[in-house]
Amino acid sequence: MKTTDLGGVVVATTLAFKPDDSAPAGLAVDFDKFGEHVDMLMSNGCHGVGPNGSLGEYSSLSDEERRKVIQVAVDAVAGRGLVIAGCHGVGWPQARVWAERAQSDGADAVLLLPPTMYRANDDEVIEHYARVADVGLPIMAYNNPFDTKVDLVPSLVARIAEIPEVVAIKEFSGDVRRVFEIKELCDIDVVAGADDVLFELLVDGAVGWFAGYPNAFPKEAVELYDLCRAGDYAAARSLYAQLVAVFRWDSRTEFVQAIKLSMDICGRSYGGPTRPPRGPLSEEHAARVKADTERALAAIDAR
Repeated sequence: MKTTDLGGVVVATTLAFKPDDSAPAGLAVDFDKFGEHVDMLMSNGCHGVGPNGSLGEYSSLSDEERRKVIQVAVDAVAGRGLVIAGCHGVGWPQARVWAERAQSDGADAVLLLPPTMYRANDDEVIEHYARVADVGLPIMAYNNPFDTKVDLVPSLVARIAEIPEVVAIKEFSGDVRRVFEIKELCDIDVVAGADDVLFELLVDGAVGWFAGYPNAFPKEAVELYDLCRAGDYAAARSLYAQLVAVFRWDSRTEFVQAIKLSMDICGRSYGGPTRPPRGPLSEEHAARVKADTERALAAIDAR
């Protein structure tokens, strides 16, 4: 199981909504636009998609919507890459159900946070991953201490990595020093989880990028990743410098709204509104996202 490769540019997909008075908050999932978006990402060279993450607003979906998202993603990818399905839950009983459904619906692997509504201790975290591992799909653990209040520090990652199905860790702590420490302690692939430290993490040995802003800049994201993996750091740094200002929105509270607005500005795919509890961006934030996105587009066009 440790030979499973979940690297490359795997996009944490946004989810399109459309007006519908009968749906929650008047917004129904637009599965057609979502499928088109996944196809666009794969056609631009991305290595896979990660539906039902926080960027995909999974916590605001019904059970039926959440499952259909995976089914649509699998159909749209059509064997061209990976589908790594978010199976996050308040505890392992819920997370395991979502892993079982993802397996049944054709996902290649799952992305798994620690318990999302409970500040679990180390032993509880280990049980959480071990119980979901019983399903049999490869697991990418997800360290997001800001949302879960549980920090998968390198020593804890080493314990989790003893579970054969756990083959990778999405690192979103923002601490670029962790790549070396994790690799010193265990055999697990480290995947960059925050767009605005991507270059630093790839230089230090991360083998993948579970990414937000490639929703808006897929072609450039793949180019940046390929340059880093090829060791052409001068060219990669130059491209990264053009993108990192807008990438910083991936690490801010309003990241879903910001990335969707950037998608609409770039015009390669539909971003649209978010479903509550997320509301629209403030005028100030919208203006800043617009300026950062347009500056990145101008720099890319000038290359």
